[in-house]
Amino acid sequence: MDKQEVLEAARQRFSKSDIRQLERAITVATEAHQGQARLSGEPYILHPLAVAKLLIDWEMDIDSVIAGVLHDTAEDTSLSLKDIEDTFGRDVAFLVDGVTKVGKVRSGMRDLTSYLPGTKDNLTKLMIAVGQDVRVLIIKLADRLHNMQTLEHQSREKQKKIARETMEVFAPLADRLNMGRARVQLEELSFRYMMPKDFSRTKTLMDHRLKKSERKLETVRREVAKRLEDEKIEFTMDGRIKSVYSLFKKLDRVGGDIDRIHDLIALRIIVDDLSTCYLVMSVLHEMYAPIFDRIKDYVAQPKMNGYQSLHTTVETSSGQIVEFQVRTKEMHEYAERGFAASFHYNEAKLTDAYRKGHIAALPADLSWIRELQEAAAKASEGKKFNANKFRMNLFHDRIFIYSPKGDIWDLPNGAFPLDFAYRIHSDVAAKASGFRINGAMKPFSYKLKHGDQVEILTSKTATPKADWKQYIVTNHAKEKLRMQLARQNRSLLGLILPKRRKS
Repeated sequence: MDKQEVLEAARQRFSKSDIRQLERAITVATEAHQGQARLSGEPYILHPLAVAKLLIDWEMDIDSVIAGVLHDTAEDTSLSLKDIEDTFGRDVAFLVDGVTKVGKVRSGMRDLTSYLPGTKDNLTKLMIAVGQDVRVLIIKLADRLHNMQTLEHQSREKQKKIARETMEVFAPLADRLNMGRARVQLEELSFRYMMPKDFSRTKTLMDHRLKKSERKLETVRREVAKRLEDEKIEFTMDGRIKSVYSLFKKLDRVGGDIDRIHDLIALRIIVDDLSTCYLVMSVLHEMYAPIFDRIKDYVAQPKMNGYQSLHTTVETSSGQIVEFQVRTKEMHEYAERGFAASFHYNEAKLTDAYRKGHIAALPADLSWIRELQEAAAKASEGKKFNANKFRMNLFHDRIFIYSPKGDIWDLPNGAFPLDFAYRIHSDVAAKASGFRINGAMKPFSYKLKHGDQVEILTSKTATPKADWKQYIVTNHAKEKLRMQLARQNRSLLGLILPKRRKS
């Protein structure tokens, strides 16, 4: 990857003034990283250039691409955020700062297997909270993807640690953003390093089966294509091959019997609008026998990340089981590239797509996806837009707390140390005698702050007290304390009241 390759890719998408800014960013980053090298021995600048190229391929906005070039400068060079803001503007500086903060969230962490199970999910939430802007997370995913693509230069121990973190944190993050293509790439690379023998065995099994499946599927593909053409339906059709990691997981669920896996290859039909999607589904169900418990309408009920598509599995007259996915072009783009796809459409196209039914309306609880898509559409036009639209407040009402061992716990804003103690275990909370926050003793009335490390001090003689009610805010802690106080009162009452004699 070199400067000219990045600029050539950028010229296909951006204006001349944007290209001048990008070229300037590459020059600044090259000078800032001068003398730095990667483990491969290559100049360090090749990494930010590769990140920028990924962002261009994902059709992100120019500020994201420039931030991708500069993403390591604030942390690893003498270039300051003030320098970046003065030269490239506040928005680019904000993105670079966000990527730096997200990197610091996980720096110094041990292998994820040494933490409690909830920590990996909370780490993902913490990255979203710290990143604040959806573009920060997409830049970070591009950064991680290139690092995974060059992981062979790390030690075997480091490879496994980084691969596990990628599999358990970054791939789920890509999934939350519905960036299906990036998620699959991250999972495949992680699987290869985490479980090389299983990867090789599954890949060999898949390659062998694909040769047989593709021949059988071609007959079905021709039948469906002819029928849709006869119905005067405009469409494109291709095959989706299951990823090696997805196959491995599914094989585990079916006892390793690949004959029980019917979606190794799915036929994907892409049409112009939503009504045609349903028309195609009805045609497929006329041609073949549908397996009713395998019909999924992710348009009427989108997945939590906004994914929309119609899925059905049918049985042909020859007994072959085939899965179909039917979607509009816009649904397909979003399924593949998630939020990044939104930058490809200008505001008029996006609004028109919703109005004409190319994209189904999302439920109210997914309105944040719509807002980000619309903001991205404005950015892709080069119009003046409100950058705050990209800011994500998904966890604005949460704080993230660390245990002394480094595990991450999320609590609501305004939580007290006792809320944390009850989250750990109600028996631990019952014996709480004090709290050490960031190494210093704090009272029960102390309100926890984002990033605090909390150590619970216990005493054998400590007991829950009624006045603790003023120092807890979570329903979980309130209910546990209520139960403990009621138990104490019953015990006390038993000591006070005389025992009844037997007559």
